[in-house]
Amino acid sequence: MAIRVAVIGTGAISRVQHLPSLRALGDRVEVVAVADLSAESAASAAAEFGVASWYTDVAELLERERPDLVTLATPPIAHKEAAIAALDAGAWVLSEKPPTLSLADYDEIMAHEGENGPYAAYIFQHRFGSAAERLRTLIAEGSLGRPLVAKCDTLWYRDPSYFAVPWRAKWATEGGGPTMGHGIHQMDMLLSLLGEWTDVTAVMSTLARETETEDVSFAVVRFASGALCSITNSLLSPRETSQVRIDFEHATVEVEHLYGYGNAHWTWTPAPHVAPETAAAWAPTDDVPSSTHVPQFKQFVDSMERGERPRVSGADGRRVMELAAGMYKSALTGQAVARDELSPADPFYASMPGGDPVGATARIHAGTIRSARA
Repeated sequence: MAIRVAVIGTGAISRVQHLPSLRALGDRVEVVAVADLSAESAASAAAEFGVASWYTDVAELLERERPDLVTLATPPIAHKEAAIAALDAGAWVLSEKPPTLSLADYDEIMAHEGENGPYAAYIFQHRFGSAAERLRTLIAEGSLGRPLVAKCDTLWYRDPSYFAVPWRAKWATEGGGPTMGHGIHQMDMLLSLLGEWTDVTAVMSTLARETETEDVSFAVVRFASGALCSITNSLLSPRETSQVRIDFEHATVEVEHLYGYGNAHWTWTPAPHVAPETAAAWAPTDDVPSSTHVPQFKQFVDSMERGERPRVSGADGRRVMELAAGMYKSALTGQAVARDELSPADPFYASMPGGDPVGATARIHAGTIRSARA
């Protein structure tokens, strides 16, 4: 029997990714309804994708349609309420990034999961391309040796008109700037490869855009393995690129792309002591791109059918939220931050600006952390 799906949010990401990705799953799923605050948008999406019902109220949709799965394609501010409502109605949830606005919100959603489901997971499609999957296997096997040095760059360009959308780059509605809304994609893929992080030192500034939040952030992260990584997130970079590079004992592995990669975007460079035949076996044989949501949607549905917790949920999905919170805390306090500091007693657990959005904006706009140290 097909999994009954409802899609909440009918804007661009829904029409470009969610609805086409669900369609690509064929008869494994049936999209029974869509919802949006705009009746015009909901009705047009339903007509475009052949969906029988549309709504402007999520509670009404859940009561009438009883979906098995709800996908969330809404602005970040709307994720928590819709996810909790769906879980309480017995539906699994697959939500756009960032998962929530804070660690507290993330944990509140988790509290509504069942012991054996339903579960909430989050869309970080770059984990699911074939090259990243292959690299993850090689790391687990130890084939490349220890990871030593890494960098993770999201260098994008957004002109002032981009920020005219009311919810963008505001603490209360997006949670943060490019650290939360843009670089989080590459950061999640990095963490899925290198595992647990232990401490972070970060700086942030608002250099060129009229925003509450940062438009640039830098960080140095230490991993439990001992590896060190630099992270750069920017919305001011005319030559846009997304890059993750990891130097292992036996190889450098690097991907450079923009909004999605295929195998051709990756380079696998062996260290001088590695035999050519060994290096030749590293690259993936399949070529599954990360530019669509289809691979993650497929794996999520697989997990539903097996009754298993999906990837990028629970502690696995939370890790990148912890790193983002650690980066904001470090940048706003001028201190290195250990991961285990981010407990419910910490103000940065409850919100990325640490409970003081006005002060956070002032410090980031000033380009200095001297006031935080005073």
